[in-house]
Amino acid sequence: MSGALFVVAAPSGAGKTSLVNAAVERKPGLRVSVSHTTRPQRPNEQHGREYFFVTVAEFQRMIAADQFLEHAQVFDNYYGTAREPVERLRAAGHDVLLEIDWQGARQVRASQPDCRSVFILPPSREALEQRLRQRRTDSDAVIARRLRDAADDMSHYREFDYVIVNDDFARATEQLLAVLGGQGDPYRADRTDRPELTRLTSSLLALR
Repeated sequence: MSGALFVVAAPSGAGKTSLVNAAVERKPGLRVSVSHTTRPQRPNEQHGREYFFVTVAEFQRMIAADQFLEHAQVFDNYYGTAREPVERLRAAGHDVLLEIDWQGARQVRASQPDCRSVFILPPSREALEQRLRQRRTDSDAVIARRLRDAADDMSHYREFDYVIVNDDFARATEQLLAVLGGQGDPYRADRTDRPELTRLTSSLLALR
């Protein structure tokens, strides 16, 4: 039986990677696809663990060879999910999770209509900025741009099947696990009884 495909996206600083890592620890058989990127490798990162770090020329060669399931340009760099590893893992019965941005998620939904997509929102504008600063990897100018771009990212949350607000890490982890386990109905993006989404996004989109 083929494994399921999940797409998880979020604005930078929403806690997506931490939530995904927690879910992987709790859900046996779940595999996270490692993306390719042209952005510089950070000191604490390892090639093949966080990303496959490649040159722009190599990335463009892979695009031309149709080797990506999805790819996009984000913050002046390219990111993409290679097709072959995802297909191989699913064929082996593993559920696969793609940790990508909304542009890539849109491509995956178009080509893989059986996928289920999740968008992670931060609890507030202040929390988002605090998380970006705690990384200590970006300048003030980059953080300011990320905050502006985050507002654009969040304007696409209704394109996703599910939305989780990461206001409490343990609770958000349980909600993500519920979605991955096929019990995510309370967190559907199209529910009309989730006023917190309207309030939160109205506030965050004011960043634009």
